[in-house]
Order: sequence, then structure tokens, then C-alpha cells
Amino acid sequence: MNKTINNMKSTIQALKKNNIKGMSKMFFQITALLLFSFSIQAQDKKAKDLLDQVTAKVRSYDNIVIDFKYSLNNSKENINQDSKGNVIMKGNQFVLNFMGVTKIFDGKKSYTIVPEDEEITISKVNDKDDNAITPSKLLTFFNSGYKYNMDMLQDVKGRKIQYIKLIPTNTKDQRKEILLGIDVQTKHIYNLIEMGKKGTKTTLTVNSFKTNQPLSKNQFTFTESKYPNYYINKLD
Repeated sequence: MNKTINNMKSTIQALKKNNIKGMSKMFFQITALLLFSFSIQAQDKKAKDLLDQVTAKVRSYDNIVIDFKYSLNNSKENINQDSKGNVIMKGNQFVLNFMGVTKIFDGKKSYTIVPEDEEITISKVNDKDDNAITPSKLLTFFNSGYKYNMDMLQDVKGRKIQYIKLIPTNTKDQRKEILLGIDVQTKHIYNLIEMGKKGTKTTLTVNSFKTNQPLSKNQFTFTESKYPNYYINKLD
């Protein structure tokens, strides 16, 4: 019985880590789209113009605070999960809260705080690691590796949402396509939808988008003394 319970706990923890990893990747993709411009070579000019408008709008903000919903669906595997979270962004720094886990990036190091396990993982960000998504990589994240063009225009509760379709050019990429929804009026990101080649659909929807909020001076600072009983795992 205890073995079965432990196996269930391990499965839940693994699922949580995978969801956090996947959601973090989507979050970085949205950040890349928000903050940086695109190459126009061999691309849809209308899509490029709209993305540039989004870039210009967001660059005018000192900081951004987002509440979001993250959904993971796969009908073949009978998977249907919804989670909520929030993120605070300023420049290259951010604080992400998702599935009971807090992730802080102060511009140099990443701190992953897991209250359930009373564990903190600290790691440096290595720009040379191909698997790591770093602030510097955001500069060129969507400038190569994707084809994009204008897609459907939807009415969502009175809001006009224009979608842009991004298709990975790498045949080994497990994603079939990505749909980025942009509010036509505000030029803010509404959602990002990833369609996997194996039928998995992940959606990140922005429920609240606030800008230029009053933030603490220590908003992006990790303070070890706040976690006296936590095990701290330093990877570097």
C-alpha cells in the first residue's frame, strides 16, 4: 500500500515538474514576442507589422504583471488539466508563481522554491546551454526557426483577437504549430496555443494584464533567511 502511495506521489511530482517546465517555456516564448522584433525575410508582412506594434507597446512599460490560465489537453491520452498562475516581469528579471512553485530570476541566477518539499534549487544561467532559455536568447528566439503568417480573426467576449500562426522549420520539433492571439485594440498578447504532433494541446491564456505597477525594491531578490528549514540545492 505504501509503495503504491509513494508511486502515486512520484507520478504527481513528475507531472508537476513537466507542467512547470512546459509552462515556463511558453512564458518565455510570450516574453520574447513581447519584447523583441522579428526578421521580415520570407515572412508575412502583415503579421510582422502587428508583432512590431505589440513590441513597441510593451517596450513602453516599466514592468508587466500577468495573471494567466494554463491548460494541457490530449484527448487520446484522456488528459485535461487546468492551472492558474501569475508572473511579474521587469527587464530580464521575473517572478513566476505556478502550481505552488515560485521561480525567481534576478538576471543572473534562477531560484526555484518548492514549499511542498521545503526545497530550493539555485542555478546559474548558462548562455551556452542549448536547452536553456535565457534572457539573451530572447533576442533571437523567433527570428529564426519559424515561419509565420496571419491566421483567423476571432471575437472573444467583444474583443477582436487576431491570431498569428508560427510553424517550426525544424522537422524534429515536436510542435506542429503555434498560434499567438493578439488583442487588436490593446496590442497585448491574449493567448498562446501550442499544438503537438502527438495530439497534445497546451494553452496559456492571459486573464489579467497590468503595467507599471508599484514594485518592491527587493521584488526579484532571493532572501535565503526566509526559508530556514528548506534544503537548498546549489547546482553550480
